[in-house]
Amino acid sequence: MDNLQTILAMAALAQPTRLDTFKLLVNREPEGVPAGELARLLDVPQNTMSAHLAILSRAGLIAGERQSRSIIYRADLDGFRAVIAFLLKDCCGGRADLCQPLIDELVPCCPPKVPADGRHHLP
Repeated sequence: MDNLQTILAMAALAQPTRLDTFKLLVNREPEGVPAGELARLLDVPQNTMSAHLAILSRAGLIAGERQSRSIIYRADLDGFRAVIAFLLKDCCGGRADLCQPLIDELVPCCPPKVPADGRHHLP
């Protein structure tokens, strides 16, 4: 990861439709979402969505895989992790204690879901 790749990723996410697209794809991991369904879900014309998907893909934030007549898009979580790691690598001039509140907020990023009955069930 370098400055240019990080700038591309940040610029790609600095647009409402692309940010919504990326968040939706993260939420739909690992299944992914077909391009046409993304356009429908976000109420964006398909040609406009194609342009947004191309920008996110070039930025290393998503990847598309052809399946028959569709392209299934998925969030590239490794690419996103690389951007975040690059931004935090020299966090606060090497003073990790200054970044600890941010780290604490991010971990765990996905707390386990509690069923409606409020009880945790073992698999």
